[in-house]
Amino acid sequence: MTEKIVKDYLLAIGEKPEREGLKDTPRRVVKSWNELYSGYSRTPADILTTFSADGYDQIVLLKDIEMFSMCEHHMLPFFGKAHVAYIPGDKIIGISKLARLVDIFSRRLQIQERIGEQVTSALMTYLQPKGAACIIEAAHMCMRMRGVGKQESTMVTSSLKGVFMEKQAAREELMALINKR
Repeated sequence: MTEKIVKDYLLAIGEKPEREGLKDTPRRVVKSWNELYSGYSRTPADILTTFSADGYDQIVLLKDIEMFSMCEHHMLPFFGKAHVAYIPGDKIIGISKLARLVDIFSRRLQIQERIGEQVTSALMTYLQPKGAACIIEAAHMCMRMRGVGKQESTMVTSSLKGVFMEKQAAREELMALINKR
């Protein structure tokens, strides 16, 4: 990312990049982009160290994972929470890795549906669990700031794999755990 891109953007919207309040903006924007889009430089293999499940075969759930991303259609933010679960086969991972996995995929230009699918696909590939799930609830600024202007709308998506898709009882238990406060 170059600061020239940001200066050109400022010019395109009618601003003056040399005015006092904007002098350092190109540098700050490039720095923020490096953080916002850091998911492009990481892969699940970078973080998913596995351990023996030692016979544990029940749902592992990390819920209310704060997440944000940038809509690939309008380059506006969307944010909310993700609930990520799996039922171990022979392997487990540290619980923080579920949050890091969400970050890897959400810190890219994205659509919400794809994030959930990428999270569950990575879990199925690296852990080979009996099932994996990712439910995301998010508010989209492209819905709130422009276009239809619906201020209280929340989009909910799910990606279910293995037993969470195949067995209603597993799906119901997962949803009960997510909704339990």
